[in-house]
Amino acid sequence: MNKFGIFMNFWEKNWDADHAKYIKKVSKIGFDVLEFQAQPLLEMSDEKLRGLKALADDEGIELTYSLGLDRAYDVSSPDKKVRDGGVVYLQRIIGQIEKMEGKLLSGVSYAGWGTPDYVLDDKSRLWDNSLESMRKIIKTAEDCGVTYCVEAVNRFETCLINTAAEALEYTARIDSPNIGILLDTYHMNIEENSIPDAIRAVGKKLTSFHTGENNRTAPGRGHLDWDGIFGALSEIGYGGRIISEPFVMMGGEVGRDIHVFRNLLENPTEERIDAEAEYLLNFERGMARKYGL
Repeated sequence: MNKFGIFMNFWEKNWDADHAKYIKKVSKIGFDVLEFQAQPLLEMSDEKLRGLKALADDEGIELTYSLGLDRAYDVSSPDKKVRDGGVVYLQRIIGQIEKMEGKLLSGVSYAGWGTPDYVLDDKSRLWDNSLESMRKIIKTAEDCGVTYCVEAVNRFETCLINTAAEALEYTARIDSPNIGILLDTYHMNIEENSIPDAIRAVGKKLTSFHTGENNRTAPGRGHLDWDGIFGALSEIGYGGRIISEPFVMMGGEVGRDIHVFRNLLENPTEERIDAEAEYLLNFERGMARKYGL
């Protein structure tokens, strides 16, 4: 049975926010999972971590964590000091997730979020640097019982893993039960020749799945082929989390970092976004039922 989740920054313009508020909100709407950026965990006391976990348990919500790795901690960097600092940084985040009894960290977690500001004719050195770093990071993930999920994202957000094929190659070279693959429909719409074929290619190695429309609005509001997407998920027997990651508001850190320069939802009040979250949950559950997930 798939769990359905949503990313906290559907509502918030800054990456850190009142996590307790959104644990309660998504529970009330009917979601199973709340995902949010992992960096704020480093600023939280053990008491606060335990409090959020207890609240999530009370509300029947699983917490998962995502990351757009700060380039100051780029584990693919040509600079060994930067890579070493990034390894320690990510190990610390995994340690905080363990304190929350969390099981999943995903995102652009294998390189700094963004693209090089220099001519790149060959990315093999960056690739090898990332793999060397990841072999250290994954040992911590194994020790902490956390699945470290690498996300294939579009060419404007990384140069390293853009496609399902690259994610498969990367994870094969790590060879750990705690390395996983996250596919995201928004990114696949840019990079893959066929979204269903990409899903089928990853198959049983698919560990988490993000949904968003072609323009990162709620699923069902754009032109993506959701029958093809959910049909492919059904074909591979996907039983994991399906987490929606729309970004619909301009402004703040999120608007800047995601490049949202106009509101994609008319009059995006909290009430309007609540209603849109309920819509997308019903849409996805309906598609899952249709394809026997």
